[in-house]
Amino acid sequence: MKRIFLVRHGETDWNLEGRFQGKMDIPLNILGKKQAEAASGALGTSFIGRVISSHLSRASETAGFTAALFGLPVELERGLAEIDHGLWEGHTAGEVEKMWPGMLDLWHSSPEKAAMPGGESLHDVSDRAWKAFREVLAGPGDVVAVFSHDAVIKVILCRILGCPLSSFWRFRIANGSITLIEDGGKGLSVSVMGDSCHLGSLWMRKEQKGL
Repeated sequence: MKRIFLVRHGETDWNLEGRFQGKMDIPLNILGKKQAEAASGALGTSFIGRVISSHLSRASETAGFTAALFGLPVELERGLAEIDHGLWEGHTAGEVEKMWPGMLDLWHSSPEKAAMPGGESLHDVSDRAWKAFREVLAGPGDVVAVFSHDAVIKVILCRILGCPLSSFWRFRIANGSITLIEDGGKGLSVSVMGDSCHLGSLWMRKEQKGL
């Protein structure tokens, strides 16, 4: 049985401020580090054999807590990086709406049709993230912890569950949450989705503001 834990990075100041981050390398804030530590504690009895992360520091720093617990290196994979929000990066939803009227509504209502100016579409992210995930699945280690981002985890879930990308917003993947994918030889199954129980009060702060 192959088990892959998908962990979303801890909170950053831009999460808190409601700014599109995308490929911008924004570090964890104090709460984000606590969330990362809590996630590592939740994974502590899972006999993790590999730790793989997006190259962005908010993910790799989150991964570092689990890697240290098991005495493992953090392997970086650029295919697991967050969606490139292009010219939206650094802006709040309100700012985006003023500068690109109507595009934010399309992102919320039909995310599969939206493409940020200078950035990626969900189809782009789905293709590269799924390729990276399949490589993890085919690689060494029976239990692997993968640290990534909101959009990446959601598009992987869409692939596994056979959902169209229009279902993107139906998933709730909080900062520091854990999703478990298992492969018992008869196909992939989602055994746990977006578990935040280990976060306790660390989960309660409003995040991302519906971005």
